Amino acid sequence: MEHHSIEIEDLGARIELTSFSAGEVTEIHAMLHVESRGELFEAQINRVQQAEKAFMLSEQATGAKAVFKRYFLSDATNQAFLIKNDDDCTVSYIQQPPLDGSKVALWIYLQKGTDIRNTDGTTVVAHNGYKHIWTMGITDTSAETSYMQTWKTLFTYIDTLKLFNATLKDNCIRTWFFVRDVDTQYGGLVKSRRECFVEQGLTQDTHYISSTGIGGVPADPKALVQMECYALTGFQPQQQRYLYAPTHLNKTYEYGVTFERGTLMQYGDRNHIYISGTASINNKGEVVHIGNINLQTTRMWENVEKLLEEGGMSFEDVMQIIVYLRDGSDYQTVKKMFEKKFPNIPTVITLAPVCRPTWLIEMECIAVKQASNDYTNF
Repeated sequence: MEHHSIEIEDLGARIELTSFSAGEVTEIHAMLHVESRGELFEAQINRVQQAEKAFMLSEQATGAKAVFKRYFLSDATNQAFLIKNDDDCTVSYIQQPPLDGSKVALWIYLQKGTDIRNTDGTTVVAHNGYKHIWTMGITDTSAETSYMQTWKTLFTYIDTLKLFNATLKDNCIRTWFFVRDVDTQYGGLVKSRRECFVEQGLTQDTHYISSTGIGGVPADPKALVQMECYALTGFQPQQQRYLYAPTHLNKTYEYGVTFERGTLMQYGDRNHIYISGTASINNKGEVVHIGNINLQTTRMWENVEKLLEEGGMSFEDVMQIIVYLRDGSDYQTVKKMFEKKFPNIPTVITLAPVCRPTWLIEMECIAVKQASNDYTNF
């Protein structure tokens, strides 16, 4: 894995990226950040998009195409429509303000060596008999409660999967749920997702799906929930394994929620790990170190590390990190801790309350490691 940092001084932009190559395919995760400069959003997004164009012309990105993009915005309702979008990939806009003082940050996932196409807002990556299906920004505002919006959004996604002869149970690998006012609306999401999963054959006796459920404001003022998903077809069931880290974490269904802590996907030339949103929790489902951001951060790292170890990886294999903070005043403390521990991993730290009020911080990540498995290459 290679790490790079590109500084574009005239744009006040910094691009953090990791690149991994094995077999025919290269994967790149890039985080784009800009200085605030005390200007209007249009000026900031213009600098972000200029920096993106420069990045795409750089040696590191030559020949790569975007699979998806996620914009982290300080005011999604008033900013998303100002973003000029000519992207040939699925795109997400979510209000989770970057805590570096800017109005926008951008996460881009790119690949080289695969066939990448955009079909009605869904990116499909085809290679070696696999189809990787990325769908961002799903909402449904025809209902007024988070329960019904979650239900309708899930079934919109289920209908999308049918277009690829896929199902939620057999093919969905990773989900994100962004919830407006998570302290009051998260319960409706949890209930709706659980009931939908039962209907689709997902129970504690089968499996769930790795996920992040976090505070985030969709651009549409009527949307209480926004869903984003990654699914895969063409793989054998034994290529997928779920991660539990029982010494540090409990099964999520024990406290009423329905997601996996992490998922390992195995290919001929590499393994992927998708770590769900992870916070300071113990193996009894209890919040640990209430009120202490330093200790909660350390325990969160321990939990993620144990999940990675169970999948045969470590923090050295992590390609990107998203950090969610409940209290923006903790930013400087957390920033220093992350910069010291992970100086090279592309990271964005956002303001996004975690689903339990006493959790001060949560993180998620994606990791990859070269492998030699008896499966088709990625």
